[in-house]
Amino acid sequence: MDKGNAKIGMKQKKNSIDHTLPIISHDRIRTNLLKKQEQKALAFLVQYIPSWMSSNMLTAIGFLGNVIVFLSFILAELFDTRFLLIGVAGFVISWFGDSLDGRVAYYRKKPRKWYGFMLDLVVDWLGIVLIGLGFAIYANSFQKILGYAFVVLYGLEIMIALLRYKIGGSYSIDAGKLSPTETRILISLFLVIEVLFNGSIVYLAAIADIILAISNFSEFKKLAKVANERDEEENRKGESKIAENNKE
Repeated sequence: MDKGNAKIGMKQKKNSIDHTLPIISHDRIRTNLLKKQEQKALAFLVQYIPSWMSSNMLTAIGFLGNVIVFLSFILAELFDTRFLLIGVAGFVISWFGDSLDGRVAYYRKKPRKWYGFMLDLVVDWLGIVLIGLGFAIYANSFQKILGYAFVVLYGLEIMIALLRYKIGGSYSIDAGKLSPTETRILISLFLVIEVLFNGSIVYLAAIADIILAISNFSEFKKLAKVANERDEEENRKGESKIAENNKE
């Protein structure tokens, strides 16, 4: 009997997630490596966010996570490298708030498409600046430029996402197989490795910058192709319209 109830419970849970998935993801195109696992996790979590917790509160929680990452760098520089592990918790908090704010709004049928779009981009940018600044404070001398490069490259990724939305009409926060989620996991792994092998984060940060640079270049090429095709299509329509007017 207990096994039967357990099976029924699992089936109901699966059906609930399957029902929620299209509600929270219909307005975004996801291409990242962990998209299936992440979307299922979000579809599960939105059902348990208390009603008193608004989307704005979740956005604030996400930003708080970035502040914690920033502080972990400061504490690690002032006291002990092990404080970097606090940054891992910061990234978890950042993911929780940043990933759920808009999804909760759609789940509650109170979407904030343009306001949320604007707020998310501004908060994401400020969070990236904080993390880059924290790394710059933690790193030594010329190595600080790696933190600056990360901010620039991530900022470029945000810009490409905006241009993709303007030119192609589809909004995606992913750069190919890389999304903010994979980036958070990658940097969290770097922090753990730095605690175990002090000084390794400099090389790992360089690798992260290279990955971001390659990803941005690849997405830029794709976007340039789409933009060129759209120009050619609009030019053809313009020429056709002129030809029709001349016939009249």
